[in-house]
Amino acid sequence: MHRLTLTSLALLSTAAYAEAPWGEVDLSIAPALHEKACTSCHTRMYGSDGSKMYTRDGRMLSNKLELLQRVSSCNATVSAGWFPEEEGSVAAWLNQRYYHFEN
Repeated sequence: MHRLTLTSLALLSTAAYAEAPWGEVDLSIAPALHEKACTSCHTRMYGSDGSKMYTRDGRMLSNKLELLQRVSSCNATVSAGWFPEEEGSVAAWLNQRYYHFEN
């Protein structure tokens, strides 16, 4: 019985994590973080305001977890110094604004 309960709890926590890999976020901080750390690089790569990075044909991301991983990778690449909670906020904001991933 105890083992079944632990297994059930593990599965439930995995399902919740898969639904929102970034956990609780503060969307109000994301635009400023994005502007400061992301926009200049994306503008160099794609011109204009850099938003084509998110809307172009053939984009490589297909779910929320991949989006969070990409934000984390970019954070490290540009040495933005974000905490995981800030990465999650930016990933959630990007998902809300551009990607609209369900999973």
